[in-house]
Amino acid sequence: MARSGLHTQGWHTILLPPLFSSTAEKTMANTLRFVAPLDPQTETRLKQIQRTSLIFRTRQRAHAILLSAKGYRIDQLVEIFFVDRDTITRWLDRWDEDHFDGLEDAPRSGHPRSIPVEQEPSVLKQVEADPRQLKAVVARLEAHFSVSIETIKRLLKRQGYTWRRVRRSLKSKRDEAAFRKAQAELEILKAREDRGEIELYYFDASGFSLTPVVPYAWQAPGQCIELDSARSPRINVLGFLRRSEFFDPFVVQGSVCSETVVGCIDAFCARLEPGIERVLVLDRASVHTSKRFDEARAQWLDKGLQVKYLPSYSPELNLIELLWQAIKYRWLPFSAYESFQALREALEEILLGIGTKYRITFA
Repeated sequence: MARSGLHTQGWHTILLPPLFSSTAEKTMANTLRFVAPLDPQTETRLKQIQRTSLIFRTRQRAHAILLSAKGYRIDQLVEIFFVDRDTITRWLDRWDEDHFDGLEDAPRSGHPRSIPVEQEPSVLKQVEADPRQLKAVVARLEAHFSVSIETIKRLLKRQGYTWRRVRRSLKSKRDEAAFRKAQAELEILKAREDRGEIELYYFDASGFSLTPVVPYAWQAPGQCIELDSARSPRINVLGFLRRSEFFDPFVVQGSVCSETVVGCIDAFCARLEPGIERVLVLDRASVHTSKRFDEARAQWLDKGLQVKYLPSYSPELNLIELLWQAIKYRWLPFSAYESFQALREALEEILLGIGTKYRITFA
C-alpha cells in the first residue's frame, strides 16, 4: 500500500522480516552463531536473572543468551545491546563453557575497592533510604569508613543502578489478587501462542501533541536544552501489537470515542485470515466498556477475535505500553516538536518503521 500520510481511517501493516532472507545469509558462519537449545528450567532461571540481577552486565548477558536460543543472529544482538561482535561472541562462548557462571564478570586485577565487599549491602541500603541525596549518605557513612560520592556512584553503576526519572504509579489502587490472576492467564496465552495455537494481540491508544514528553539527555556543562511547548491538535494512534513485533496502527487526528475504537477493530478484523483463534488484550477504559463496544464484541467473537480485559490500574500487563514509551521517550527526535507538521512526519516515519528500523524485543 502506498504511503498516504496520516489519515482518519487509514492503516498500515508492518511485519517483522523473516529471520533469514536469502540462502547466502544462511551460510554466513560468523553470523549464525547460536547457543544450544535451552531446557525449560534453564530458560526460566535465565529470565529470572534478566529481571532481578543487581548487576546490569549480568542481566544483559542473560538476555542475550535467551535471544540467541530463540534464533537471533550475532548481528542482531549487536544492534540490540550496542556492543561489538567480539563482545557478543565472548558472551556466547562463556555460556557454552561455564553456563551460568559465564554470566558473571571475569576476575579483574587492580587496587582494592574503597568500599569493602562486605560493606556494599549496607551502603546500598543507605542509598535506597535516601536515593536523591548522596551527600547525606556519605555523611552517615563517615562514622564507619571514608568514602566519596564518586565511589558510591561507581558502586551503584556496577550493581546496575541508573539515574532516571521517578515514575508515578497506580499500583496502590489495584487489586493485587486480580493482577496476579491476570498475569498468570497471560502467561498461559503466551505459551499457547508460542505453540501456534492462537494469535495474541495487545491493543491501546496513545496521544501525541506539541507538548513534549521531556526526556533526559546528555548536555554540555552550562548548557540546558530547552524544548518549546505549544498547544496543538492531538494525534491519536490506536494500535495492535504482537510479541513478534507485528504492529498495525490506526491514526486519528482528534478525539477518540467508542465508535472510533469499534471502527478500528472492525477494520482490523476484516484483514484477518479466518480459522485462527485470536485474543485481544486491552484495558477497561470507558471507550472499551461502553454499550456500543459490548454490542460489537459478539460480532468479533464470530470472526474468531476474543476480547480479554485487564484488571484496573495494570498497565504493566499491556505490552503495547512499552511501545508508546519508546516512541515518546526514545524515538521521537527533538525536531518533531518544531511544528505540528514536523510532529506528523516524524510520527509517521516511526510508525511505518516499527519492526524494521525501530525495534522492541520481548523476552
